[in-house]
Amino acid sequence: MRSMIKTALLATAIVALAASLGGCVTSRLHLGDDYGHAVRQDVLAQVGDPDAKYVGIPEAGGNGERASLAQERYVTGTVIKPVSPSTSSVSAGGGGSPK
Repeated sequence: MRSMIKTALLATAIVALAASLGGCVTSRLHLGDDYGHAVRQDVLAQVGDPDAKYVGIPEAGGNGERASLAQERYVTGTVIKPVSPSTSSVSAGGGGSPK
């Protein structure tokens, strides 16, 4: 009786192990050789220049000293408030009076 239980437990363990290893098997029968090329191409296109060296006048917001000062003001709570935008008024003349 004991050997039958041991055999059943061993068989169950083998089946469980085989079923769990079945998830590790991959099949590429339905995938083409170029599968994933579009994604890799998109990723490469989004990487501008990983070794960029900029010369000349930096773009707006590219001044490190000003960015550092702005960060320091943010951390200390002394941020310079931006000027409120004002609305513009436009007046247009009439196209003529009805008769």
